[in-house]
Amino acid sequence: MNATDLKTIMQAQGITREDLLDYLRQMRVIRNFEEAVYDLLGRNIIKGASHLYAGQEAVAVGAISVLRDDDLITSTHRGHGHCYARGDRLAKTPEEKQEHLNKMMAELCGRATGYCRGRGGSMHIADVERGNLGATGIVGGNIPVATGAALSMKLQKSDRVVLCFFGDGAANTGNFHESLNMAAIWKLPVVYIVENNLYGMSVPFEKASSCKNIADRGCAYCMPGEVVDGMDVLAVRDAVSRAVDRARHGEGPTIVECKTYRWYGHSRSDPRVYRTREEEKAWKERDPIPTLERRMLEAGLVTPQELDELARACEKAVEISIDFALNSPFPDPSELYDDVYVPTVYTPSQIAKERELRERVRSDPNMRQIYYWEALVEAFREEMTRDPRVFIMGEDVGLYGGAYGATRGLYQEFGPERVIDTPISEAAIGGAAVGAAMTGMRPVAEIMYVDFTPLAMDQIANQGAKNRYMFGGKTKVPMVIRTEGGAGRSIAAHHSQSLEALWTHFPGIYVVMPATPYDAKGLLKECIRNDNPIMFIEHKMLYGTKGPVPEEEYTIPLGVADIKRPGKDVTIITYSRMVLRALEAAENLAKEGIDVEVVDLRCLKPLDVDTIIESVKKTGRVVGVTEAYKTGSFISEIFTIINELAFDYLDAPMVRVAAADVPVPMAETLEDAAIPSVERIEAAVRQLVY
Repeated sequence: MNATDLKTIMQAQGITREDLLDYLRQMRVIRNFEEAVYDLLGRNIIKGASHLYAGQEAVAVGAISVLRDDDLITSTHRGHGHCYARGDRLAKTPEEKQEHLNKMMAELCGRATGYCRGRGGSMHIADVERGNLGATGIVGGNIPVATGAALSMKLQKSDRVVLCFFGDGAANTGNFHESLNMAAIWKLPVVYIVENNLYGMSVPFEKASSCKNIADRGCAYCMPGEVVDGMDVLAVRDAVSRAVDRARHGEGPTIVECKTYRWYGHSRSDPRVYRTREEEKAWKERDPIPTLERRMLEAGLVTPQELDELARACEKAVEISIDFALNSPFPDPSELYDDVYVPTVYTPSQIAKERELRERVRSDPNMRQIYYWEALVEAFREEMTRDPRVFIMGEDVGLYGGAYGATRGLYQEFGPERVIDTPISEAAIGGAAVGAAMTGMRPVAEIMYVDFTPLAMDQIANQGAKNRYMFGGKTKVPMVIRTEGGAGRSIAAHHSQSLEALWTHFPGIYVVMPATPYDAKGLLKECIRNDNPIMFIEHKMLYGTKGPVPEEEYTIPLGVADIKRPGKDVTIITYSRMVLRALEAAENLAKEGIDVEVVDLRCLKPLDVDTIIESVKKTGRVVGVTEAYKTGSFISEIFTIINELAFDYLDAPMVRVAAADVPVPMAETLEDAAIPSVERIEAAVRQLVY
């Protein structure tokens, strides 16, 4: 390409000599940064895994150069280049640019001064406060998140755009296909940028796909796709600029495939035996940095002296960042538990007020009685009216009314932008909720059955639940995943499980399981207002139950259990549908002179440990009841807590009443035998008393 060509491109793209020098500086800093990281990894100063971006600089710099300050990006496990290019572009002074680089290096070195306070490291670096929604160690993990962020922009009537970076390996994941389909249906303002460096770890792309180009897959979703030279910063800039313009004007997503090459292996320990030295030499001859330098020299836009000065300045900037990082403190171990959750603090008066309301509801014979599903509809209606950021998304939530009618009538009332029917794409639903929540919305995402939530586990548990902590407490993910579980309808093992124990295992997500209409409404309203990810699990056999619900405004604090029936002889600890069976058993046992206290946990996380322990101290005997499989059930966790905190108060061994360790059977006789019955609960209590 001759000098005339370069100047023609500059004129066409509206860029100046200073812009070119800036692109060159950014690429050089990224290269020097990666070379330094490679050295620090070899010296074991940087710990853990780090996936270097050297060779691919033109993609990040070219793509991000077209963004406005308020646009967004998501990144990958090979994300240093994206992080640097985005932060450098937003920095307004040389001092701010150096500070940005310092924070990046400090994060990779695990220091408290890093962007994520040393919690994310190389694979999870983020600058959420300035529109970098973070990198992920899960291949393809951020594609649904970017899609959700784009949905958020559309719902907010904004013309902001999201760039979603990922590698060729991610294009073979379900996240890729679910997300592109969703974005295309809704014409979301997102540009999917594939950095095809020819290898998914060590597997050549040609062995992982029958398509020559990933961009060609766009046609399956009626989405424009373009292949571009990823070693040419201006070619990348041109393609992404056109895609961003389309997105900004409501024309929907584009997939831009950048053919590029990584200088190093997948990680530092990778010997690159799957690549030939001839192949590496051929690609390095196309190095984007000397290529741009040569073109600028030929066009008379820069002198050799200026290039030398620029190179020295970039090297110096990286040296300063290393000094800053290595002289920064490591995080204090006392901060270990900081920012797992957004703090939720209730005053004693708030808790007392709800307790008083609860008692009034139970004792008022004239209190209106409504169905469980009606209580949910009321909660949604009130919260969607109160807060325009609240929206519902999921399979069949529109005219159909969602699982068991709990969104019935809301589609007509709030419209298709607030009650959104989605494809059958659990991972995309979960991930889109994460992205929307991180960017200002309050999504309630419905997964029709709890049995299906493992299909979205990566997005909910690895992105939604962990992002706040991994990103140094600098983000919030206020989303509710609404689902239902449990047996009782003879629909067998794929639609009848109680999988709450899976979700209690992950730090960063709350788990709520209401048993009554009163609890369902008050807890759902509180969950929607909360700033943390919450798994809200209903039981399919509770929708048709009725109970008292006040017409006045109320919410129920999270982590406050309810003593549904006071007693002095035995404590039954349970939740969800088993509360009703425990109460029935308690009434039957009362005729035998056995006074049973029934503790409804209501929330498994946060857990009201104080109420549990006080009840154990009072009765000295404990039966735990759950519809979940006995092995690994949450009741076993409760028993461990009691052993640790109240063992001396126990007068007998604790007894579990749980579902059988078999897949839930279809036949009604077998299903009934598999889950706790009133009779089994009564027998467990008698075992402790007699």
